[in-house]
Order: sequence, then structure tokens, then C-alpha cells
Amino acid sequence: MQEVLRETGLPHELVIAGDGERALRAIRGEGEYAGSKPPDLVLLDLNLPGMDGREVLRTIKGDPALRRTPVLVLSTSTAESDIAASYDAHANCYLSKPVDLGDFFRLAEALRDFWLRLVVLPPRRLPGDDK
Repeated sequence: MQEVLRETGLPHELVIAGDGERALRAIRGEGEYAGSKPPDLVLLDLNLPGMDGREVLRTIKGDPALRRTPVLVLSTSTAESDIAASYDAHANCYLSKPVDLGDFFRLAEALRDFWLRLVVLPPRRLPGDDK
């Protein structure tokens, strides 16, 4: 997916985190990600090593500083329980990982066109958010 996103001309920086703990550090700009720009959106795999994507999603959406960040779950699972749990945890969408390379490109282009060109992303913080 990483390579496909780059090849589709993604106009944003792509940050890859190999496990749930690193994902949260990247999103929060902590540790090795200190000083980095907060993400415009998060592509999240449910089956991350260590802290899995389900817990990462709950953590993001439970944190007032992060909860407006759109989280797109991208998983091989098509289990109704995973889909329902993701939406219950406030995922912004749930996508099944394609098997075919051509379908990966179509998905990446659709993500780019919709989430990065059409959607008006929320502000990170509004006046009064710290109350």
C-alpha cells in the first residue's frame, strides 16, 4: 500500500509506523517523531503488532487533542464484528484491503481524490478546546 500511495502522486508526506505504539507516537509527534506535523488523516491496519489497531483507534478517538483526526481503517478482515467495532470506536470509514494490484491503485486514487482533494478536513483545535 505504501508503494501504491507514493506512485499515485500522493501530495502529502507519508509516515509509516510498524506497530501501534509507534503509530501513536507518530500521531502525537512524540519520541522519534518529535517536531513532525500532525497527520491530516490516518490509514490504520487493525492487525498491528503490539498494541493493535483497535486499541490505537480507541486511543485516538478518546483523546480530545486527536479525536478530530480522520481514521480510515484498512484491513484484510471482512468480519462484521471488526467492521461494527471500528465504527463503534468512531472510525471515519472501513476499507477492505484489495488483493489485486490494480484494485490497490484504484483504492489509493479514490483515497487521494476523496480524502485529500474533496473533503474539508477538520481543524485540529478550536478556541476553547483546552477547557
